[in-house]
Amino acid sequence: MLTARGSTVHRARRLRQDMSLPEILLCQQLKLRPGGFKFHKQHPAGFYVLDFFCAEAKLAVEVDGEAHGRGDQPAFDAVRNRQLRTHGIATLRVPAVDVLNELEAVVVHVVETVRARLSLQTVAVHATPKERSK
Repeated sequence: MLTARGSTVHRARRLRQDMSLPEILLCQQLKLRPGGFKFHKQHPAGFYVLDFFCAEAKLAVEVDGEAHGRGDQPAFDAVRNRQLRTHGIATLRVPAVDVLNELEAVVVHVVETVRARLSLQTVAVHATPKERSK
């Protein structure tokens, strides 16, 4: 797992107080532990702060506003996703507009993604070494 640096922890604490409306709305739903899964908000991981993180499934959920499609942000996000993936963390990117317009559907999608990751992890744990190398 990625160990958070002190500066990242401080940034995460600040971001918890300064969440966007879509992040707040999704946070309210994820606090209810949909599907029985626990999510941490503004979770520090290495140099990064994850909008939401389900440790059980090693899944980061990122709420992307329109700025994520501009400038060098898409390239930064791709590097970040690859870096997290090297630590076994998958990233689910959710457009902020979807959170605002279809919150219930977004929560269902998040829960389905967690379940899919957990079932893949279970299959990998129970697979023979030959099956795992495929």
